[in-house]
Amino acid sequence: MSFVEYAECIQEGDVVIIFMGHDSMFPVKVQQGGQTQTRYGVIRHSTDLIGQRFGSKVTCSKGGWVYVLHPTPELWTLNLPHRTQILYTTDIANITMMLELKPGSVVCESGTGSGSLSHAILRTIAPSGHLYTVEFHQQRAEKAREEFHDHKVGHLVTVLNQDVCKEGFGVSGVADAVFLDIPSPWEAIGHAKAAMKRRGGRVCSFSPCIEQVQRTCAALAEQDFGEICTLEVLLRVFDVRAITLALPDLGQEDPLQADLETPSEGGAPATTNASASVICRTAMPPREMAGHTGYLTFATKSLV
Repeated sequence: MSFVEYAECIQEGDVVIIFMGHDSMFPVKVQQGGQTQTRYGVIRHSTDLIGQRFGSKVTCSKGGWVYVLHPTPELWTLNLPHRTQILYTTDIANITMMLELKPGSVVCESGTGSGSLSHAILRTIAPSGHLYTVEFHQQRAEKAREEFHDHKVGHLVTVLNQDVCKEGFGVSGVADAVFLDIPSPWEAIGHAKAAMKRRGGRVCSFSPCIEQVQRTCAALAEQDFGEICTLEVLLRVFDVRAITLALPDLGQEDPLQADLETPSEGGAPATTNASASVICRTAMPPREMAGHTGYLTFATKSLV
């Protein structure tokens, strides 16, 4: 199992996602003789997981069942242990696209945090790319390095424990793209420029406050970056549901036709059903939605 290569069957040491519902899932590291408790009963790793195909339906000891899914960056984002605030798929998708990442790209990132974006970057740049990720906090850096090893992507990433604003990314002239998610990104713009290839390359900064964006844009302009732009991504999910609509009574189509209507039984003229209705499907916007997460500022290194 690897986060960048799919496997058919579960093996000891793999990380799997126990899926009980869209709002109820969690990661498990498979171990010989291990057990996992769920509300449906016990899952025994040796007999219920090891050797089973990813996506299998597994019956628990109480008779209930769960699905065992192959981990992906999207599922990991929803289930990872939160050591910091994280980026979610809505922002991650735009970052990956706007930084023009592809297999073979070399990327510098700071800070690593909980590794949500890191896993998405690694899948995109595999199998020949590399990620240099810098984390200021020592324990978070060590935990991220351990997770990358467990997820079989350690060969694609170098984790550095240092202050990117003072010491940079530990490399120079190699990066195709740089991502910054730190409190003062404007202090790291010079190091980002030094880490990037001599000509071209993209940089992105994620900041929750507009004052951070203003100072970052000023620093980018001072370092001769071009195509500076800032955007905010807001996700609005529509709920598809069935609704009942009453049919309006528009009267007779032709007044002259009224006299020619066939009388109903008993001699009275036929009447239409005033309560006629129709069931149709529609998309309804939410009454409340998640709002601001952060601003994404992008820029391109000058080709000169």
